[in-house]
Amino acid sequence: MGNMRRRDFVMLAACGALLRQRAARAQSVRVIGFLRSTSAVSSANLVASFRQGLTEQGFVEGQELVIQYAFADGEPNRLPGLAAELVRQQPAAIVAGGNEALVAARDATTQMPIVFALGDNPVKLGFVGSFNHPGGNITGVSFETTDIVRKRMQFLRELMPRATKVGYLMNLNDVGSEAEARELEAAAQSDGVEVLISKAASEAEIDAAFDLFARDRAEALVVGSGAFFFAQRERLAALAARHAIPAIYNLRNFVTAGGLMSYGPNIADAYRLVGIYVGRILRGVAPGDLPVMQPTKFELAVNLKAAKALGLDIPSSVLVRADDMIE
Repeated sequence: MGNMRRRDFVMLAACGALLRQRAARAQSVRVIGFLRSTSAVSSANLVASFRQGLTEQGFVEGQELVIQYAFADGEPNRLPGLAAELVRQQPAAIVAGGNEALVAARDATTQMPIVFALGDNPVKLGFVGSFNHPGGNITGVSFETTDIVRKRMQFLRELMPRATKVGYLMNLNDVGSEAEARELEAAAQSDGVEVLISKAASEAEIDAAFDLFARDRAEALVVGSGAFFFAQRERLAALAARHAIPAIYNLRNFVTAGGLMSYGPNIADAYRLVGIYVGRILRGVAPGDLPVMQPTKFELAVNLKAAKALGLDIPSSVLVRADDMIE
């Protein structure tokens, strides 16, 4: 009987130790939330860059780290619910890709660290206190686009020097679009160019906007920024080609999708930097102490095949500055 009791005790002790080990292991696995308004497919390269940044900090997905992905599939109204679900899982940090995702994450928690990838000025929009010391629970990477709208207009003017009407497709869901529109109008006014503004927040509205640009004889087009337009980049490029409107975009991804020209930051590298910041937060750094990072390199991409289809000769002044030419 005594031997049986001893065996039972040993077995119970062993089981208890195993359960404690499993519990400890479970506690050491940390969850990272990843929130975007686009689809998983259209965000694949950004996710890969984010993982690269985590790896550079010594964290690998699946090794004591789980990334919970939440994609709204082009329906921004789903973001608040997705953000609330992420918060319920008690993540160590939430990545918010784009303005709409950041708003949803900010409204869902004031305690959990949020690391954004944002195409606008986070200070002007009230997300952080300052670039150098964000304070609170939010920081990230700002690849602000409003200040380089003038540069896009310059490239369009070099391409279409006689153009007097330029369209601007505004993303209604992007909180920075109004500032971008004002910047574009100021640049156009100094060149004596009229800006035709059309707003869109759905595929049907995008189609209607291009019909409007064609009807009003827009000679060129600037496409606004934001996650929704990023997800619709193939549709936008196809419509610009169908209506024979030379268009410039904010990111190279539009050009690889068939668009004519882009000028802006490398968004994939921005997500790598987001991964680095998440890694630093996992190591105990407070998000409010991490300065908002900004890209230092901007790239010009030109699609020579799209130019040929439009019957355009890209000026040498543009070609010599192109970082990437797609044939």
